[in-house]
Amino acid sequence: MRARQLIASAALVGLGLGQVTTKCNPLERDNCPPDPAFSSDHVWYFNSTPDSHLWETTAGVIDYTPKGAAFTINKRGDSPTIRTKFYFFFGRTELWLKTASGTGIISSMMWLSDDLDEVDWEFLGSNKTFATTNYFGKGIQDWHNGGAHPMTGMQDDFHNYTTTWTKDQIEWFIDGNSVRVLHAADANDTRSFPQSPMRMSVGIWAGGDPSLPEGTRKWAGGDTDYSSGPFTMYMQKAQVTDYSSGKQYVFGDRSGTWESIKIEGGRSRAQDHLEKGPDKSAGDKWNQLSGGAKAGIYTAIGVVSALAIAGLLFYFIRQRRLGVAEAQRAEERAHAERHEMGQYEDKGINPDGLNDQAPEYNAQEIRFAGHSDAETYQVPAATNSSPLARGSWGMAAAAGYSQQAGSGRGSPALNYHQGVGDNSGLGLGNSAGNGEPHHRSQNSRGL
Repeated sequence: MRARQLIASAALVGLGLGQVTTKCNPLERDNCPPDPAFSSDHVWYFNSTPDSHLWETTAGVIDYTPKGAAFTINKRGDSPTIRTKFYFFFGRTELWLKTASGTGIISSMMWLSDDLDEVDWEFLGSNKTFATTNYFGKGIQDWHNGGAHPMTGMQDDFHNYTTTWTKDQIEWFIDGNSVRVLHAADANDTRSFPQSPMRMSVGIWAGGDPSLPEGTRKWAGGDTDYSSGPFTMYMQKAQVTDYSSGKQYVFGDRSGTWESIKIEGGRSRAQDHLEKGPDKSAGDKWNQLSGGAKAGIYTAIGVVSALAIAGLLFYFIRQRRLGVAEAQRAEERAHAERHEMGQYEDKGINPDGLNDQAPEYNAQEIRFAGHSDAETYQVPAATNSSPLARGSWGMAAAAGYSQQAGSGRGSPALNYHQGVGDNSGLGLGNSAGNGEPHHRSQNSRGL
């Protein structure tokens, strides 16, 4: 008995150092948001992820395995925790847990209300012979509130931990056996008795972390050696029963008494989600298909895959053929070019010396190159239809000058001696009109 009292006292000292908080405390503020009601009774199996509309992970990472939800501490700071999004106002919970071993490691279940009413189960990894329970009213710490209950095998196998709660009492059970009863009248004349809507959290944490106060580490069994990990707690399944029925729960004043809680009628969102069922993962949907449906899906996948492969093969073959044809045409063009170059070479012509563009005409360069006579200019014969036979070449020509296009200066004009019959005023003579060209003396001024 003395050992039990010492364990309970140590537990309460440690728990008193671990404070909890809430976003809106109705004892301190008015118009806090209503608490969404559960208004149902349901069992969850944690070999798969629970409905995210009803449960939320508040810390760390939780793995869902065939054994159940795995809460694991691998290193400092790990404290994986899951919590209900709904509240129950008086009710019952059952948990099937396999608790974690390890010095300073704490496996726990907690009910908590907005005004910090609290009900706990806690299991020390360094103690394989006792389970502990606790409660608080309105966040007031009292080391007399704890209890220690002999049991064995909590780290070796799953055990059932049940808690029932009414306005008159709270009772704790291990594997169906009652281990503790708290009457409301015995909790500071009901003032410390938990009596406002609760939600449930389940998790694991390191009470022996070196950063925590010495009192907490002693209560947890000593400093945690993380190199000895990992440390894992499993939750196989959980059942929650709400003894009230309504859409939501509202604090009517700042007293925090159960009489001040208003139950607003209507259907709860939790009920709607339970009837609808959780959002199923692709794996869950696949597992629920019949063998025939799976065979049909496999067949369809095979057909689609075959068609896709055939389409790719057709595309590659077509592209290859187009590439071969293009290569053949390129080879034919290259052959023709080689043949043409060979013909040039046979004629003694260097193909590399050919130019695609004609050289620009420059009379001065032509004269210097010896292709023209600086003293003469040959005028083509004028036919009867030629403008040379009837018209004038313009005033510039008559004056003996022409304008070189783009030069910006006058260029030397050609002066001619008029011959017989020249009536055009162009300085051209036409001998007897026989159309033969005449050679005139050229003024080479400026050339």
